Amino acid sequence: MSDIIITCAITGSIHTPSMSPHLPVTGDEIAAQALGAAEAGAAILHLHARDPETGRPSASVEHFMAFLPSIHQGCDAILNLSTGGSAIMSLDERLATPRLAAPEMASLNMGSMNFALYPMAERFTDWQHDWEKPFLEATDDLVFKNTPRDIARILTELGTERGARFEFECYDLSHLYMLRHFADRGMIQPPFFIQFVFGVLGGVGPDPENLTHMVRIADKLFGADYMFSVLAAGRHQMPMITMAAAMGGHVRVGLEDSLTIARGELATSNAAQVAKIRRIVEDLGRTVASPARARDMLSLKGADRTAI
Repeated sequence: MSDIIITCAITGSIHTPSMSPHLPVTGDEIAAQALGAAEAGAAILHLHARDPETGRPSASVEHFMAFLPSIHQGCDAILNLSTGGSAIMSLDERLATPRLAAPEMASLNMGSMNFALYPMAERFTDWQHDWEKPFLEATDDLVFKNTPRDIARILTELGTERGARFEFECYDLSHLYMLRHFADRGMIQPPFFIQFVFGVLGGVGPDPENLTHMVRIADKLFGADYMFSVLAAGRHQMPMITMAAAMGGHVRVGLEDSLTIARGELATSNAAQVAKIRRIVEDLGRTVASPARARDMLSLKGADRTAI
């Protein structure tokens, strides 16, 4: 496949604000960086919210609506809302904004897992907020919960009832089999857009062999009914997604996943990461998909059928 979809994850629950001054936190900052990423070539914008006063990850409808309308009005990119949020949020909290906004796309983690970020706490000393270091340290006893019942509820409330399609986030092989299970139940229909996630402690490691094996198993389970994209945490981001692009897959960048643009160099914006991977994939002979082309490839309902 020549056309390649670039997703950009603008801000998220993995990183904390003090780790980079370039991570957007307020509604205006998130909107500005999202629009910049779209202009640079991102067809999909993956979006979380933060409390602008504390920097904490937030599921508040108010915080989401501080940036969703302006992004929707300012570009044609596909808005992909998180249903993961943070492991400390309830499912009702995580679904509050997606239920209201009825987006074209939503992310969906395909299982419960340890989400261990605590090693990050040892690498930093300058904290902007007093909650950050204790939060990271406490993730040695933190489980992100997405049971089969939770997944079924998300598929029903956002997919069946509101017409959203999903970025199926698979952190391990078991998540591919869970996705197959829901396909067999008839709760999802192809084409399946699978996001392989590498480098989060608790999920599969960022090894090239793991990517080739994940693709091999997905081929076995889904045949021609799926497309894959790759994200990798931290310094593994660009090498792993470049490999994905060379294999015919799609790519995800963004400050949610990695704060750097090169070893030891902070990315000054999400757009900078989009621009870098765009240069790489075009040099590989791939054509960057426009939002309209991505909508066609993913069989999305269209931005005019959302409630944003």
